[in-house]
Amino acid sequence: MLYQNLYIENADTTSDIRVTDGKFEEIAAHLEPREGEECVDFGGKLALPPFIESHVHLDTCLTAGDPVWNMSGTLFEGIECWSLRKEKLTKDDVKERVNRVVRMYAANGIQHIRTHVDVTDPKLTAMEALIELREELKDVMNIQIVAFPQEGIESYPNGRKLMEDAVRMGADCVGAIPHFEFTREYSVSSLNFAMELAEKYDKLVDVHCDEIDDEASRGLETLATRALESGLADRVTASHTTAMHSYNNAYVQRLMRLLKMSGINFVANPLVNTHLQGRIDTYPKRRGITRVKELRANGINVSFGHDDIFDPWYPMGTGSMRDVVFMGLHVCQMMGYEDIRSSYNFISNNAARTLHLGDKYGIAAGRPADFIVLDAKDYYDALNTNAPVLASVKGGVKIAASIPGTKKALF
Repeated sequence: MLYQNLYIENADTTSDIRVTDGKFEEIAAHLEPREGEECVDFGGKLALPPFIESHVHLDTCLTAGDPVWNMSGTLFEGIECWSLRKEKLTKDDVKERVNRVVRMYAANGIQHIRTHVDVTDPKLTAMEALIELREELKDVMNIQIVAFPQEGIESYPNGRKLMEDAVRMGADCVGAIPHFEFTREYSVSSLNFAMELAEKYDKLVDVHCDEIDDEASRGLETLATRALESGLADRVTASHTTAMHSYNNAYVQRLMRLLKMSGINFVANPLVNTHLQGRIDTYPKRRGITRVKELRANGINVSFGHDDIFDPWYPMGTGSMRDVVFMGLHVCQMMGYEDIRSSYNFISNNAARTLHLGDKYGIAAGRPADFIVLDAKDYYDALNTNAPVLASVKGGVKIAASIPGTKKALF
């Protein structure tokens, strides 16, 4: 298969892409079609590696208002609402909702998802459902699963056992939520346990870290230190870290040295955190998103996630990573031309580092033929015009496409 006339990752000139046996065989300008080879001429459109959702909760998706709405719009009321909804979880319920959302994602050019799955459930219903879906949907979506203790590890009955049970079942990553633990001592203990569990079972780590406006919430320094000392380094991700928005600058200056040494990744969630944070502020009101610009300036990897789709924490969402990037550039004040043009990296190359995809990701000869085509010449135009995904190709097979006025997953 030969795909012609594509601007690959904002290139100044077009290239052609030849796909053979599900892999990129050749990438160069003006490749000559082979006898009998099918050709698709895109006439100068943008080709990117597939988009990546590096932080979402698939198990909670499409549950907003069921059984109650989050009226305060706070993180903690959202947890209370989810505790009520969790009581009636079934495997079929989870799988039906997740199937719908995965198709939404596919239509928007996403091919990789890291989902945090609540394991503060004695039955581990959602974990069992997501593990089954990971296999069932592997041809159209790579799903990476985090064992996530929504109500804490040390602060929830049998929290440690449930975490280890979830990892044994097949979770890819170990999570934690230190800012929700009852005490600072529990917070540190939960992080130590999570890191030890990851080392024991050779798993990645992704922690909901300091997702709060309290500048005294400092789980991040513990997590980064453990990543440094254990050697897990870039296998570790700190998600949210919204308390960093409230840290004093002298502390951040010291902390940044540790973060660079540790090698950990960060995930910011612009849509949800600007909605949830600053809820108890009067004025001035904090934006409540981590220090993305400063982290990037220090060479630290940052990706963006949607976090929630129509659930107790966020009553909207369509599975479009464009919305995430658009909001992120605004609230992080990264509106320079090159900032905008290169911002696709937050949901592609940077996110691939977060998910540890290695040489299984990217438009390069010999790698899996996974890519998307957007109806624009470069990402500046694509973001500004909300350009549709003309094609999403995974393993050489088209899994989603846009027809004028519509977009759909082809599975």
